[in-house]
Amino acid sequence: MDRIIECVPNFSEGNNMDIINRIVHEINSVDGIKVIDIDPGKATNRTVVTFLGSPEQVCEAAFRAVKKASELIDMSKHKGEHPRFGATDVLPLIPVKGVTMEETMEYAHKLGKRIGEELGIPIYFYEFAATEEKRRNLANCRAGEYEGLVQKLIDPAWKPDFGPAAFTEQVRKSGAIALSARNFLIAYNVNLNTTSTRLANSIAFDIREKGRVKREGNPLTGKIIKDEQGNKVYTPGILKGVKGIGWYIEEYGIAQLSFNITDITLVSMHQVFELACERAALRGIRVTGSELVGVIPLKAMVEAGKYFLRKQHRSTGISDDEILKIAVKSLGLDDLVPFDPKKKIIEYLMEDKSQKKLIDLSVQKFTHETASESAAPGGGSIAACMGAMGAALGCMVANLSAHKKGWEDRWEEFSNWADKGKTYQDELLRLIDEDTNAFNGVMSAMSLPKKNEEDIEKRSQAIQIATRHAMETPFKVMQLSYESMEVMMAMAQTGNPNSVSDAGVGALAARSAVLGAALNVRINASGLADKEFVVQLLKQVDEMELKAIEMEATILEIVKQKIVI
Repeated sequence: MDRIIECVPNFSEGNNMDIINRIVHEINSVDGIKVIDIDPGKATNRTVVTFLGSPEQVCEAAFRAVKKASELIDMSKHKGEHPRFGATDVLPLIPVKGVTMEETMEYAHKLGKRIGEELGIPIYFYEFAATEEKRRNLANCRAGEYEGLVQKLIDPAWKPDFGPAAFTEQVRKSGAIALSARNFLIAYNVNLNTTSTRLANSIAFDIREKGRVKREGNPLTGKIIKDEQGNKVYTPGILKGVKGIGWYIEEYGIAQLSFNITDITLVSMHQVFELACERAALRGIRVTGSELVGVIPLKAMVEAGKYFLRKQHRSTGISDDEILKIAVKSLGLDDLVPFDPKKKIIEYLMEDKSQKKLIDLSVQKFTHETASESAAPGGGSIAACMGAMGAALGCMVANLSAHKKGWEDRWEEFSNWADKGKTYQDELLRLIDEDTNAFNGVMSAMSLPKKNEEDIEKRSQAIQIATRHAMETPFKVMQLSYESMEVMMAMAQTGNPNSVSDAGVGALAARSAVLGAALNVRINASGLADKEFVVQLLKQVDEMELKAIEMEATILEIVKQKIVI
């Protein structure tokens, strides 16, 4: 799935599992939704549900859940320790992959409008979705809680963004909803080789944004300093956007630092870990590992792995699987329990296990599948595969060069080339399946019914859309394969001389991918009605073929000159 957002609604029911299950059933009723966590709390009488999907799927699932919660939960009878003012109390949308915060804000506003108008529930937007500064803070929006909602709704300063500005019978039962677009939050614990909660708290206070209470004289026992209003004065901590405390975990017999990283675009998990190690060491304490509570985007884990690779002066242009191994071991994420990336990384959780991918086949099975009497995979997928293998050879030479004895001062230069090559490699691997999917799309469009004029028109439009996609996909293979030759050129010129032949083979594979993909662009061109588009695209195809052939010749000449017989 290319576009993913997360939704973490908090429902004001934590004891009646029948109600919770019926709400979750509504979420699961939307195709493509993945519920990854259900966390009921009895004391708070509150359940936090976490689910993922495309923006459209998530908004539909959220609407159904809100509707069901408003039917099953009566806020006039609700009691619980956590602040609340609605059956669905908070409803945050969080961009995870392929969606910007601005787009997420738009989805939040559309969802709020629909809930307000169709369900008659007051909506208050907060954080990034807030319509004015004072509403940005959730605590402000929820001030007075459910019991204060009667007065809040008639206050012009707190008129809901959508929904009734009156305590209707519906609102009496459902309360209001705080709806937001916010950044991804990570719940992250750091393990210490101590049982002292006091020391753990001291470390957490160093790091968290709120810091520690100011005292006169002795920072531990001195008199607490207060402001003119009688509020405690705090000395800020080191990291903004981080909340934290220290606690003792009886199950493991250790103290932990428990953090909420509220914005991973500002503070990374590995940044918190490194700072925890530093501040713990000042107190004679050692960090033994850490624990991720909930899930995390792939990008955040890859960034952590690359950070530790750079510390080791190692190339970062390696597979995601290898990068993740470095991240897990460096952060000690398997210190307390085994860490399975497939169960903790959002993108892996969202993979459609029922859909068979060509890139998941062994080389032997992929070859046999190609050789079968089926028309796909065909030349387009093979061209993408050749391109991916060519880029992979460029990566290999870069990685060998980065790790070559005597070249230690050049590791970063070659790591950058390996990273660049990996970008081409990963995208070309994706296009192996995309090309086959594009071909299947054309076949599906052609098989549409043509019983009447309306059917014929719909079929014709579908064929045109599918045919254009079947041209654009191999053209993308051409572009990426040609651009990847820059890596092979650099490796032939400056890379490990013992691997120069590999750079040459990479260039051969990339050039073949360009020419092979070009054939697939051309064979689909005759079926497209937009002739102006066809002429322009084929002109670019001709130019790119010539450039690839020239680039290949230059690289091979360099390779031959360096091979001493």
